[in-house]
Amino acid sequence: MNPHRRYRFSLPLVLFLSPVLIWLVLLIVLPHVELLLMSLRVEGDDGGFSYSLANYRQFFDEPIYWLTFVRTAVYAILVTFLTFLVALPVAFYITKVVSPRRQGLLMLLLLMPFWVSELVRVYGWMILLRESGVINHFLVGLGLWEQPVEMLYNDVAMVMGLVYTSMLFMAVPLVSVLESLDDSLIEAAHDLGGNIASIVFRIIIPHAMPGIVSGCIVVFMLTLGNYLTPNLMGGKNSLWFTEQIYNQFIASFNWNQGASFGFLLLLLSSLVIWAGLKITRQKLGKVVQ
Repeated sequence: MNPHRRYRFSLPLVLFLSPVLIWLVLLIVLPHVELLLMSLRVEGDDGGFSYSLANYRQFFDEPIYWLTFVRTAVYAILVTFLTFLVALPVAFYITKVVSPRRQGLLMLLLLMPFWVSELVRVYGWMILLRESGVINHFLVGLGLWEQPVEMLYNDVAMVMGLVYTSMLFMAVPLVSVLESLDDSLIEAAHDLGGNIASIVFRIIIPHAMPGIVSGCIVVFMLTLGNYLTPNLMGGKNSLWFTEQIYNQFIASFNWNQGASFGFLLLLLSSLVIWAGLKITRQKLGKVVQ
């Protein structure tokens, strides 16, 4: 094929692509351009406005802002890693251990909790973990605890809730990619004396790398932008950067400052995803297939 071949856009092709292009421009490109312009806008005392980096400078001037920003990034990476550790054995069990007749049932059980909204699922965990909840009632009744213990409103409960709400978005790509793994490779490695660690790190993970990267990208982005779960399960002490954005937009009505926070969060997610692709040597086009 000639590398310098020119592609001609016919009218049917343009009509076919136009809804997608309009969707991308109206719902992705224009909102982000407006977000950037709003983040650079500074209102003057005379009712006018100018463009500067004052909103971004205020982010670095206030320690609570950038400390919450760093904290959110670190916890989002931790949640992504823990979600991968939980989802990989589940995906491997579904695709390689159980019989094909039961795979559909297990996938249904995996999908079923996500048929309801995130709010309902988070409240379900709150009912289990709160001081007067099911777990405390059960443990006190057995005599294991003398009095109920508050297991909510801390970082551990928040991380557990985020892992639970993100589980599906990691498991589905892993199930999809592990289905194509030839069972004879694992059997041959076992026959040649390979242990579990060598099979996992030399066969399973390299083969599943596109699914791992795809799942990590989705989970990281969803966790980074999550507002509901950290707010309900983490409590007041578990600061999350989306809460700072909410406060600027809704509580303070400072849309320009909130836009700068939102754009910083967008830059952070893009930077971490780019770094992850470079470290794993994966191409974005292959990952999103």
